[in-house]
Amino acid sequence: MTESFEQKFARNLDGLSEKLRQAGEYVARHPVDTATRSLRTVAHDSGLAPASFSRMARAIGYETYEDVREAMREKIGRRVRSFAERAEDLQNTHSTAQRGFFDAHVSACQTNIATLFQDIDRDLLEMTVERLHKARNVRLLGALGSTGVVEYMAYMANYCTTNWAMVSRMGASLGAGLAGLDASDALIVVTKPPFSTRSIEAADLAAGQGAFVVVITDTPACPALRHASAGFVVPTESPHFYSSYVATIVLVETIIGMIVSRAGPAAREQIAQVEDINRRLGEVWAG
Repeated sequence: MTESFEQKFARNLDGLSEKLRQAGEYVARHPVDTATRSLRTVAHDSGLAPASFSRMARAIGYETYEDVREAMREKIGRRVRSFAERAEDLQNTHSTAQRGFFDAHVSACQTNIATLFQDIDRDLLEMTVERLHKARNVRLLGALGSTGVVEYMAYMANYCTTNWAMVSRMGASLGAGLAGLDASDALIVVTKPPFSTRSIEAADLAAGQGAFVVVITDTPACPALRHASAGFVVPTESPHFYSSYVATIVLVETIIGMIVSRAGPAAREQIAQVEDINRRLGEVWAG
């Protein structure tokens, strides 16, 4: 069995200098930060030099500090099984009348929402909404199972804003949607396992251009989090074969609601105008 970071650290503890010991203790106490944030950021937050973490990694048996980060990702990351395997579990568990799937699924969704309510970083949420509110342009990207969630978010936003738009929709070029983004813009990426390669690469590209990148996922091991200006890990546990998006919907609805609350009369006027045009075009039932 492969040794964990904690086992390697404990086995080599006596031979470490004080600085290397502090670096190892910081990693052990902050596995999420280690897995998702850059070495420079971790070093800054810990008050240690980046070199202390690199030397600590080699001293306890890793080749590089990146190997330590990977060990932390494995420690905290949810093991992603195939949908077929999860479907088999669903059938084995709920093929009898002992407990209905409806009860189990609703209970899991309620727990996910309660966990989101309890654990979300409200200061980070406020900061994120403020940046999105002030952004010149906000682009949204979701692929695979996350596509519909992002479409819904864009639909709500387009009622009250004119500068939010999906990228890579209906065959549109992803590059065209990301071109020109800079520090005055923002990109929101929703991605869950199995992660879309395009979503990860888009987060990387947008961050490299200086844009404010928001990543919504369900595991701290998500590769896009390393490129995020603000990352939200939303619980998605369920007996279903597919990840539940219920808590994610709560979060995206909250973000749009907070955007509207900041926008004042302009948002009300925009919403009223959209509603009026919808009626004039016959897009909504008037009877």
